[in-house]
Amino acid sequence: MSRPTGREPRRLTRWWRRRSLRTRLTVIAATAIAVSVFMAFQVASELLDWELRDTAEDQLRADSRVLATDATRAGLAQVQLPPYPGSGRLVRVILPDGSTRTPAGQPALPPVSEHAGRVAQGASADLMESNDIDEDGYLIYTLRAGDGAVQVARVANDSPINRFGFGMLLIGLLCVVGGALVGRTVARAGLAPIDRLTAAAVRVAHTQDLDAHIPDEGGGEIRRLIQSINDMLAALRDSRRAQKLLAEDAAHELKTPLTSLRLNVELLIRLDRRGTLDSALPAESRTRLLNDLGAQVAELSTLAAELTDLARGAVTDESTDLLDLADVVVAAATRARSRVPDIEVALDVTSVWVSGRPAALQRAVLNLIDNAGKWSPADQPVQVRLRAEGATAVLEVDDAGPGIDAADVPRVFDRFYRADSARALPGSGLGLSIVQRVADAHGGRATVARSARGGALLRFDLPAAAPPGRITRPTAGS
Repeated sequence: MSRPTGREPRRLTRWWRRRSLRTRLTVIAATAIAVSVFMAFQVASELLDWELRDTAEDQLRADSRVLATDATRAGLAQVQLPPYPGSGRLVRVILPDGSTRTPAGQPALPPVSEHAGRVAQGASADLMESNDIDEDGYLIYTLRAGDGAVQVARVANDSPINRFGFGMLLIGLLCVVGGALVGRTVARAGLAPIDRLTAAAVRVAHTQDLDAHIPDEGGGEIRRLIQSINDMLAALRDSRRAQKLLAEDAAHELKTPLTSLRLNVELLIRLDRRGTLDSALPAESRTRLLNDLGAQVAELSTLAAELTDLARGAVTDESTDLLDLADVVVAAATRARSRVPDIEVALDVTSVWVSGRPAALQRAVLNLIDNAGKWSPADQPVQVRLRAEGATAVLEVDDAGPGIDAADVPRVFDRFYRADSARALPGSGLGLSIVQRVADAHGGRATVARSARGGALLRFDLPAAAPPGRITRPTAGS
């Protein structure tokens, strides 16, 4: 059974793909030169052959006219035939009866062809024919003379073409070798920036030094590639710095609740081992301690969830949908009431459609309501207003608390930032940072101001979208 014919091309393709770019350029340059030399040889050979043939035919016609003139004047049977020189020209006279005369010692020419016989009979004036079916081919010219004809012939000599072809072959080989050397030199010079760029990238990979800057050199595609890699290094550098900052801040924020939780648990374990738990901790104190432990665990859970959400950044599997932001606000307010039953939320929302991720938007709204609930007095509700302003969906969360100091306003949306007045309240300092990230991811913005009630007014703006199935009616006169 024969093997598939497509295996060899695939093997050749794999071999070619394994070659370096420098080798590919060298092979391409040598191949291009070889093809060019071959095409030039073919064209030059044809031109030389035509030129030699035309020259030989002109010489045969001239010799035939001289011999025909002599034959007409002296007669075909008596005309003096030139002696055979040993090589080159051959002559022959065709008599009226079809017989022939040739000089003494001259090699025999091929038999008179039918077309040449017709010339001798007067049916045609002349004839140029080639008999090159073997190595002893002849170029024969037949010319009418008297009652017969004369013929002058030359051996078809390919030696000039052969010598020319051999010379072109040597020149072609030299050109191919020179082209390969030139191609490799050009490839080495042209790919030198790529080599230096590769070495720099390998060095960065080995040293993990993202502060390294690859020198900008060259132009065109090489320069754009270097700039792109430098931009990528800058992005990785910023990402690593952000991760480091997040880890340091997270470690700092986790230290306090973990320390408090560990001390309370160690106290319970120590008293339990001594058997003095009931005597050392009355029921009221034990209940208060357990409540503190539950609050600390809840705070750690909230902090872990917010850290996970913040660390993921914009990477999420949640798809973007066209949704009514009013539904998201109502769902977030319901969750806020269930988490903190004492919080009172007053809703004033209108239907505004946006394009976004439902879970992320609900988390942002919930963080805004939770933040306002921590500051708003028990007898003052958190006011949540949603409206459309032109092409913008505007969400405002208003509390009646003490407001935000002017010194704290620039850092309200920073990660882990908590004002001095807020350090005694529960929270991780990540809620408003998540709000800012969600706003940025949706092409919106989050801002803070002072409300008319004296508290904080947090505003969350998003680009509005056209409701689904909306039909624009033509105006009058259109």
